[in-house]
Amino acid sequence: MNNHLEIKIIHTTDVHGSFFPYDFINSCKRKGSLTRVSTYVKRLRKEYGERLILLDGGDILQGQPTCYYCNYINTKKTNVAARVINMMEYDAQTIGNHDIETGHEVYDKYCLETNCDILAANVIDTKSLKPYFKPYKMMEINGLRIAIIGMLTPTISHWLHEHLWSGMKFEGIPECMDKWTRHVREIEHADIVVGLFHSGFEGGINDNGIGENESIKTAANVAGIDLILCGHDHRLKHVVQTFGNTKKINIINPSSNAYYISESTIKANKTQNGWLLEDIESEIVNIEEELPDKEFLSHFTDDMEDVKKYVNRKIGTIEESIFTKDSFFGPAPFSDFIHDVQLETTGADISLNAPLQFDACIKKGEIRVSDMFNLYTYENQLYAIRMSGKEIHNLLEMSYYQWVDTMKSKDDHIMLMDIDNNGKHHWRNLAFNFDSAAGIDYEVDVTKEKGHKVKILRMSDGRPFSEENTYKVAMNSYRGNGGGELLTKGAGIPFEEIASRIEYISDKDQRRLLMEYIESHQHINPQAHTNWKFTPTEWTEHAIKKDRDLLFPNDKESSN
Repeated sequence: MNNHLEIKIIHTTDVHGSFFPYDFINSCKRKGSLTRVSTYVKRLRKEYGERLILLDGGDILQGQPTCYYCNYINTKKTNVAARVINMMEYDAQTIGNHDIETGHEVYDKYCLETNCDILAANVIDTKSLKPYFKPYKMMEINGLRIAIIGMLTPTISHWLHEHLWSGMKFEGIPECMDKWTRHVREIEHADIVVGLFHSGFEGGINDNGIGENESIKTAANVAGIDLILCGHDHRLKHVVQTFGNTKKINIINPSSNAYYISESTIKANKTQNGWLLEDIESEIVNIEEELPDKEFLSHFTDDMEDVKKYVNRKIGTIEESIFTKDSFFGPAPFSDFIHDVQLETTGADISLNAPLQFDACIKKGEIRVSDMFNLYTYENQLYAIRMSGKEIHNLLEMSYYQWVDTMKSKDDHIMLMDIDNNGKHHWRNLAFNFDSAAGIDYEVDVTKEKGHKVKILRMSDGRPFSEENTYKVAMNSYRGNGGGELLTKGAGIPFEEIASRIEYISDKDQRRLLMEYIESHQHINPQAHTNWKFTPTEWTEHAIKKDRDLLFPNDKESSN
C-alpha cells in the first residue's frame, strides 16, 4: 500500500464568461479563457487522474456577451456556462454575486444544468432555514476525505435589489465557516478542509460586523481550515496566514477572466490512525501561453458563431468617437450620453453616473451590439431615488474626495493617484465610484479640503438649487442599492432606509435601455454638458494635462 499521497487542486474564479480565446466585445483574440485552462487541466489529469480536483469560485454568468446571450436572449438552450463546466468536469463551484445578479430564472436554471455541485453554505433559504445551495462537497481519494465548503460574500444586499435574491438571507463567513468546519470534521470525518470562497482577502463593505472580504479574518480565527481558495476582489495574490502559533494556511486568488489559475498540491502520509496532512503548497500559474484545447473549441463552434452573429448586429450610428477617459477630467460625451438617457427614461431632476471602464471607446460610425458592452459594462438596472439637496451635495463631496487630490500649489497632481512597482500611475480608489452629476451646475474646487470641494450653483435649467428641497435622482442599481457606499457614508442615508426611497426600477438592464434608445434614434451625436468644472482653472488646466499624460501615456485620441 502506498503510504504517501499527492493531490492537485486547480482553481479558477471570476471567469466572467471568458470561455473562449476570443473577445466578442472588441472582436479580437484573447490570451485568457477556460479553453486554455482546459489544455492545462488535461495535461495534469494524465499524471494525476482522480487525484486532480477542479474547482471554480463563482462569477461565471456575467461578463462577455456569451453570458448575456445565453442568460437573456437564447434562454431555452442549456446555458453555455453550464456546458463548459460539465465538459471540463469541474468537481464543485461556489456561486458568485454576479451570478446572483442574473436573477433566479437564470441562476436556478444554471444550477440544474451543471453536473458539479454549486456551493454556498452561508446563503440560507428563508423558508427552510437550511442552505439554499449545497453547503459543502465531500471527496474521497484513496481513503483521504476532503471537504470543500463554499461561501458567498454576504453583503449582496448592498449591490442587488431584493427581488434578485428573494427567499435568501446571508450569514457572515467566519461564523458560518466555523459551524460547517466543525460539522465536516466531526460528522463527515474530513481529513482536509478547503474553503472555496467568493470573497476576497480583506476590506470592502462592513455591515454591522458582516464583512464583504473575509478570507484572511476567517483563516486567522477559524480552527480546522487547511486551505482557502478565494475570489471576488480580482486581486492576483497569494498570502500565507498563521492560525494559532504554528499552522500556516494558504489563501490564494488567481484574479479574473481566466488568465491565471491557482494550483495547490496537497501532500499527506498514511499512519496507523489515518491520513496525516504533511504540507500544502500553493502557487499562481499563468496560462496565457497555453494552446487552446482543440476538442473544446470544436465542441462550441456553433455557440461561438451564434454569439458573433448577435454582437455584430448593427443598431445605429454615432457622429464622433466617444471615450470614457474624458469623463475623469470633466464633462464628457461618453458619460453625458448615459446621463441623458437616464434622465429621459426616469423623468428625474438629476442623474448620477460614473465611468465603468478605465479606457473604453465607442468609435465613430456604425454601432453594433458588441459596442454596448463597452458603453455599459454591467447588467445594472436603472433606479430613481428621492434625495434631499443636502444628501446630493454630500454624495458628490465623497465622490470627488475619492477622485481628486487636494492641490496646495499649481504644480501638484489634481488626480488622486498611486504609482505601482513598474512606475505606472493608477487611481488610488475605484473609478466606478467616481460619480458626476447632470441636471445641476456645480464647481469642484480642488484646493479645498474633504467635504468642502463641491459648490452647487443652480439646477441646469436655471431654477435655484436648495439643500432643503427633495429631488428625484437617477442612478444605476449598484449605486441605488448602496454600492460604493456613496448613498450611506456619502449622502448619509441609513442603509435600511434606502429601499423606501426608490421611486422607479427599470424592468430592463441599463445596457438594454441604452441599446433601445440608440435603435429608436438610429443616429446619435453625444455632447458634453459643460455643467461642472474643476477650479481654480489657472491651476487645474495645467494639472489635468499633466495627469492625463501620466494615466494615459499613449493617449492619441479623445473627444475633448
